[in-house]
Amino acid sequence: MKTLLLAIEKAKASIRAKVEHPFHVIKNLFSYRKVRYKGLAKNRAQLFSLFGLANLVLATRCEGQVDWASMP
Repeated sequence: MKTLLLAIEKAKASIRAKVEHPFHVIKNLFSYRKVRYKGLAKNRAQLFSLFGLANLVLATRCEGQVDWASMP
C-alpha cells in the first residue's frame, strides 16, 4: 500500500515539475514577475509569446545545442 502511494506521488511530482518549469523560465530568464495592466489582449499576446520562447529555450536545453556558459 505504501509503495503504491509513493509511486503515485512520484508520478504527480514528475507531472508537476514538467508543468511548472516553463513558468520558472518565464519568471527568471525573462524577468516577467509583475504585470502592468495594458489590456487583456496585450497581456495575453505577451504571455503567448513568452511561453513560445520558453518552449524554444527548453527544447534547445534538451538538445544540448546551446552553450549556456558563454551566454551573457
